[in-house]
Amino acid sequence: MKTASSLREQVVSWNSLKQQLYDLTELAKLEDESLRTDLEAEITKLESELEKRSFAAMLSGPYDHDGAILAIHAGAGGTDSQDWAEMLQRMYMRWIEDQGFTAEIVDTTPGEEAGIKSVTIAVGGPYAFGHLRSEKGVHRLVRLSPFDAAHRRHTSFALVEVLPQVSLEEANIDITPSDIKMDVFRSSGAGGQNVQKNATAVRLTHIPTGIVVTCQNERSQIQNREFAMGILRARLLELRQAEREEERAVLRGEYTKAEWGSQIRSYVLHPYQMVKDHRTDFQVGNAQSVLDGDLDGFMGAYLKSASK
Repeated sequence: MKTASSLREQVVSWNSLKQQLYDLTELAKLEDESLRTDLEAEITKLESELEKRSFAAMLSGPYDHDGAILAIHAGAGGTDSQDWAEMLQRMYMRWIEDQGFTAEIVDTTPGEEAGIKSVTIAVGGPYAFGHLRSEKGVHRLVRLSPFDAAHRRHTSFALVEVLPQVSLEEANIDITPSDIKMDVFRSSGAGGQNVQKNATAVRLTHIPTGIVVTCQNERSQIQNREFAMGILRARLLELRQAEREEERAVLRGEYTKAEWGSQIRSYVLHPYQMVKDHRTDFQVGNAQSVLDGDLDGFMGAYLKSASK
């Protein structure tokens, strides 16, 4: 949620942009040919900045300004799906880096042979949630399997969850201590090797809802518990919002339960290359560029369609 401080920063930033536009207009009025090259370069920079601002203007949701919690879960399909989940992790980490956001892996479960079963990433930075909320849903991969001796074509699925990093004040959710069961255990990495000798990893179970949250990234049990509480708060907020949306949809006669079958995007690597978003029909032919983190086109198309 936007604070008074962040709103003031935006006003100052817009005023600065307005001043730049005024200065360029005044210089253009001089009709000095020696300034043409510099003016054209400045105008190009200004157009690029205005395009970014136009994108940011679409991020008007109540939690869009917040950081995000990104979780990826491998679907059915064994090693291929677990490898696909890790490919998605790499894709999002590349995108996060390109955006100048921060990323911290809070919890991860390695795959049995390759890849990961699941990973939870805390993404920090202004509007991280606003950008990433477009990624929530099932992602489908079609390719020749590197794990199939016959090298046959396989379809793999992974579920992406996106939650806002909300404060106690923003969430406005009361969590009764007696409703939480806490287990502590040793952090472990791939192959079951212990990362730490002490039991610092934390698993929280919210008894009334059955929601389970695990955090094993921080060095101390207290830090892991605080981070896990933050994720639990976000999941309870999402549950409350989903219940309200469901109630409204039932009243409108439009309710359909979201399931694994509802794919939002397909990534086809064989027999041709294409990535297509099924909600907006936005697609690109260079699948590798998308897997390398080029997601802005998909996010922009989703936000435009959602704002209509």
